[in-house]
Amino acid sequence: MGEHLLVSTGELDSFEGLHNAVKGSHVDVMQLERGKLCGTLSHVGIGDFSLSIGSFNVGVRTQRVSTDEKLIIGMLLSAKDRVTHWAFDMQPGDVLVIPPSIEHDGVFQSASSYAAIRFDLTDLPRVFGSEPRLSDAETWRQKNHYRADSAIGMVATQRLPQIVSHLARHPGVLSENSAEFWKQTIVDCMTATIVTSLPPDDYGNLPSAMKMVRYVEDYLEAAGTRPVHVSEICSEFRLSRRSLHRAFHEVFGIGPVTFLRHKRLCAVHSLLRQSAPGQTTVTEVALQQGFIELGRFSQYYRAMFGEYPSQTLGYATK
Repeated sequence: MGEHLLVSTGELDSFEGLHNAVKGSHVDVMQLERGKLCGTLSHVGIGDFSLSIGSFNVGVRTQRVSTDEKLIIGMLLSAKDRVTHWAFDMQPGDVLVIPPSIEHDGVFQSASSYAAIRFDLTDLPRVFGSEPRLSDAETWRQKNHYRADSAIGMVATQRLPQIVSHLARHPGVLSENSAEFWKQTIVDCMTATIVTSLPPDDYGNLPSAMKMVRYVEDYLEAAGTRPVHVSEICSEFRLSRRSLHRAFHEVFGIGPVTFLRHKRLCAVHSLLRQSAPGQTTVTEVALQQGFIELGRFSQYYRAMFGEYPSQTLGYATK
């Protein structure tokens, strides 16, 4: 598992600990408020991709030098007081785009927390295959910021720390395929605000809904039991999410995200039926299939199958 996903979490006891606020990118930091700086800094690494989440209890000024060749997308998770990046006043959930080799400075006037992802521009087609307009490197060569939709932003600010927390508690569970799924989930959380700010993509002709759904189902069958993210499907078939959503609603009356969740629930059910309690746990199987909020997963599962996942696993021994 080690080569697929690495998770590290450490305590901060001074502003110097924030020099590595974004993994792999040096940040100069100056403390602004009186008091001993305390906080936490976590990094999730999946190949060359990284997610960093930090929190601290006093105000700081941050400056990033222009030598980093990676693209950084940042999100403010929480703030006790004013936070500015360049001339942009940020609110929790807002997203910041820092292009390669662009100097950046931020001011956190008091206790705050943030998240940031870092990757190569060459990875854009793979990361944003579901949105061709975001796959072009030129789109990301200018610094930018996006004001969060209240609902979308709040979901992301809560979900990102949950993902890090759960992955840190289960470091040996995920396969390479599952790690890739969670990478895409992290990207989607960070960039949902950007995607929803795009104008409608009403260009081109949508293939017949039934034909498209059949292509997707063939792709899912070939993937076997590994979890497939909706962004992977969009990238594979060069479709936007809106186009895929229309096709699935026309055929099934539900969107592709719900369809894929049902598909993953069915995969969990089959895996639990094939396993004995001593061989695996419900948590392990759920994480392998992309479920991280286990309470909600259990609710989905019971609503779908009329029993709890632990009951399905128990039946395997009878």
